[in-house]
Amino acid sequence: MDETEPKSPPLSKTPSWIMLGFLLGAGFVWLLPRPGPEIIEVPVKDDTPPPLVAVRTKPDFSELEAVFNEWQQYAVWDNNRTEVALWDIEAGQYARFYEVLREGDAYYYRSIPALTRPVLTHGVDTSAPLLFTEPDERRREWLRQRDEETWKAIQNSIKRTPPPGKPSSSEN
Repeated sequence: MDETEPKSPPLSKTPSWIMLGFLLGAGFVWLLPRPGPEIIEVPVKDDTPPPLVAVRTKPDFSELEAVFNEWQQYAVWDNNRTEVALWDIEAGQYARFYEVLREGDAYYYRSIPALTRPVLTHGVDTSAPLLFTEPDERRREWLRQRDEETWKAIQNSIKRTPPPGKPSSSEN
């Protein structure tokens, strides 16, 4: 090397330290836990059940499709439409709500903020990962039938009870 050539000063190590700090900061931000679904608490009035309400960032229709395919026999359709609530493992409750539209053999899913129909409480396995809904008219009809059955049972019970002062057949 020719000694007449000027020597360049050594490079500063400051930019490499800045880059290292930036990469470490970006790595820590990337590793931060993601927020889960936001659950909204609604106060309960009297003995009415609380409405099922939840806010979810993005719906996962693939899981819903698989679960609905397994449990669809419990769906109650009204104009080829029903609503379901899917169990959310993270929230520990039914917190993911969907509207299901039926067109022939095809099903279309849409995320909704809350159920708008009454939850089906009869004829469904209690361990189902889906809550199904039913139309208001059908719910009223089922409640009317149940009330009639209860009233008939009460009337039959009264008919079998002996009047006061008269010994029953088992006492003789």
